[in-house]
Amino acid sequence: MPRKRPLTREEKLERRDAIAQRAATGSLRLPGAIRDIRNSLGLTQAEFGERFGLTRMQVIALEKGTANPTRETLTRIAKPFGFVLGFVPRPRPSAANSEGD
Repeated sequence: MPRKRPLTREEKLERRDAIAQRAATGSLRLPGAIRDIRNSLGLTQAEFGERFGLTRMQVIALEKGTANPTRETLTRIAKPFGFVLGFVPRPRPSAANSEGD
């Protein structure tokens, strides 16, 4: 498995900010979030798994959306980003969007 190019500090911060923005707007979904978090750290699936106590196959399943991770696993992954687990309401359609329905 080829190594990823190490990210610069600025690239890491930009990627983390983008993830935080998506989380704040409620548009961050688990499979994409796991992949984006891994990429923002500049890690391969194997490296990410090692860092968070997972196998590469578990990381693949998380990124595909086929895994059923425990709260503890999600908390380990979320902690470095300052995220906590919880329910996030989905954005409601605006009145302008629902008028034509």
